[in-house]
Amino acid sequence: MSNFDRREFIKATAGAGAIGLAGLAGCTGGPSGGDETETTTEGSSGTTEDSEGTTTGSDTTHVGMVYATGGLGDGSFNDQAQSGIQQAREDFDLEFSESQPGAVSEFGNYQQQYAGSSNPDYDLVSCIGYLHADSLSETAANYPEQDFQIVDETVDADNVGSYVFREHEGSYLVGVLAAHLTSMSFSAGAGSTKPDSTNVGFVGGRESALIQKFEAGFTAGVKATNDDIDVQTSYIGSFNDTTAGQEAALSMYNSGSDIVFHAAGNTGTGVFQAAQDKGRFAIGVDRDQSVTKSSYADVILASMVKRVDTAVYNAAEAKVNGNFETGTTTTLGLQDDGVACVYGDQLESEIPEDVRTAVSDARQSIIDGDTSVPQNPSDA
Repeated sequence: MSNFDRREFIKATAGAGAIGLAGLAGCTGGPSGGDETETTTEGSSGTTEDSEGTTTGSDTTHVGMVYATGGLGDGSFNDQAQSGIQQAREDFDLEFSESQPGAVSEFGNYQQQYAGSSNPDYDLVSCIGYLHADSLSETAANYPEQDFQIVDETVDADNVGSYVFREHEGSYLVGVLAAHLTSMSFSAGAGSTKPDSTNVGFVGGRESALIQKFEAGFTAGVKATNDDIDVQTSYIGSFNDTTAGQEAALSMYNSGSDIVFHAAGNTGTGVFQAAQDKGRFAIGVDRDQSVTKSSYADVILASMVKRVDTAVYNAAEAKVNGNFETGTTTTLGLQDDGVACVYGDQLESEIPEDVRTAVSDARQSIIDGDTSVPQNPSDA
């Protein structure tokens, strides 16, 4: 499964149906903290950046983006969300403003600033990341006429449209990949494996039901391929601690892991640094990180891509067209290409064909319903 065209994917999944309120879901947060954007939007006391710096006509749809902690520049979750709203601006009569909270405690303030603004009057407030859920539940109740989107979590409110993903399914695939490669002598780019390796690693950001889905899927894919391989796990407690991510991965590499998968936002940059330090491999998350973190492309085997951009784009398109659904949850998985195993830009051609076939077969087995992927690590 190589890269697929984003526009074609958006077209293919724009009609993905909303289903009944699902269980918890979510995703990793962003990178550098506390860096709010530059321009103050008139009519709001919050610090935001308008996409054009001007207020347009009343027919223009206005979207307020509130990113996950740390904000833009992660080459992962937040950047993926931004690419979705940027594409929507290109395709529709739409403008957006964006805010980058430095802490979870700031989420409610930014949500309320957009909801209470009258110039412009925001048609949709998009909240990026599962950690928005608690504050959004309160904000949505206080602003019943305002439509909200939340990505990576479900908020049960009549004015909130929730968008979640089957992260465990995509993580299963990179687990299959890791298990096959760690069991053989494999060299590519700046990395290599040890054929006598008996473990691989997983580095998570904050330990939560959401991030545990990544761990559970990865572990299940590893174990389904080779039950003798163990998975080392470390939760950092932050999506923006590169040093801690590097230290955790170095410990895993020193303990015999030669491949580490992260679901940790900008903390994962430290995992890539450790892989280069030790001449081992890493697996990225949310975007094709061999592209967004290109200086580490020589050690990034693949990324478990999550189409946050499509969730943001589809919500914006629906709002422009007057058919944005609230009080519902839309779920995107392998069958919708909402998640995928995307091989590294530099290393894809080096991965043996039989390994790629095994990953492809695992994908089809999940889609066909023959393989059920757990969402809790205790079930993996």
